[in-house]
Amino acid sequence: MPLTVGDNAPGFTVKDTNGNTVSLSDFQGKTVVLYFYPKDDTPGCTKQACSFRDATPEYKNKDVVVLGVSADDEASHQAFTQKYNLTFPLLADTEKALINSYDVDGGGYAKRVTYVIDGAGKIIHVDASVNTSSHASDVLSVLGL
Repeated sequence: MPLTVGDNAPGFTVKDTNGNTVSLSDFQGKTVVLYFYPKDDTPGCTKQACSFRDATPEYKNKDVVVLGVSADDEASHQAFTQKYNLTFPLLADTEKALINSYDVDGGGYAKRVTYVIDGAGKIIHVDASVNTSSHASDVLSVLGL
């Protein structure tokens, strides 16, 4: 069943780009943009990641956390991050636990869906019609930031 606004965001604990353990509970009290994407270093995914990279100051100034998620492993995330100077963590969901719990399984990869989660762990926005070029600014607009 798809997750919708008002649902509790499923908790998670996974490794990030650098092998650090990251849990949703680490960000309690903060707004989290959890964006799922199909594959590192592909055209649409690169545009989307770079849009968040370019908007990093705006997100940080508003104390909003950005986390990208795909089924790629840490090594792939590291190469993608280095190639494009990404400024936020990518989560390695190689077992597809997040992909399944957030109902974004596209048949072996993550569908391009973004969830915005408030500081209490509730989903406050779902975007399944992502414009990869303007996604970061689109999310900021939705948040009124």
